[in-house]
Amino acid sequence: MSCQPKKAAQCQRRSAFSNTSQAGTWVSLSLAFVGGYGDAASFVLAKTFTGHVTGNLVLAAIAVAALDWGATLAPLSAIVTFLIGIFVSVLIVRPLKAWSSWPLLPTIMGLEVILIVAASFALSSGLAHGVGIFVIFVSLALGLQNGAFRRVGGFSVHTTYLTGMITSLISTEAEQYASEEDPRDVGTPNPTISVLCGIWIAFVLGAGTGAAMVFHLGALGMLGAALLLIPLALRKVQS
Repeated sequence: MSCQPKKAAQCQRRSAFSNTSQAGTWVSLSLAFVGGYGDAASFVLAKTFTGHVTGNLVLAAIAVAALDWGATLAPLSAIVTFLIGIFVSVLIVRPLKAWSSWPLLPTIMGLEVILIVAASFALSSGLAHGVGIFVIFVSLALGLQNGAFRRVGGFSVHTTYLTGMITSLISTEAEQYASEEDPRDVGTPNPTISVLCGIWIAFVLGAGTGAAMVFHLGALGMLGAALLLIPLALRKVQS
């Protein structure tokens, strides 16, 4: 069916999305699962979030209010290294774009795997300051992921935290219903909403899986995130 002129913008958006979404959607869902996995596993193991800033700011503020200055170290180091990860991922991606054949996202995933494996063994081996090393390495890994993969089909996504995604989901849904003039179009699926819902579900499932793995396997359960990233990176290289 052809698009009416007043629906041209919507049709153009959905057409552009359909041309690029298939592979990008699966990557976003997989990375969201890894993001939830890493964040939940880190909180169980180190009582610190490693995939976003807001929760750690709250933890640091609580520690300050309790005058427990030592307890501020983990959340603040997680915040700093997560932001460094985002910054470094941008610095890595820019020069790599000069080589069009170079696999950008798989490179970041490979770095993630190395950092997650190192973090897991640092904590499981009883290494001095193992908890701190674990938090720094996992936060850096998820920061790299968050900075390297930010768009699907032309709109912004995040795969390591949900607050912005939930806000985008609700606002997109509200805008769709508010802008629909033809009642027959209200039930038309919006690909943006579908992807945002999928990322939200994948993140929650990943969080549950990550928590369960480390409850049963301890720090070695964190290796599950690395095992998920390896085939994902290989598939991206082959594609």
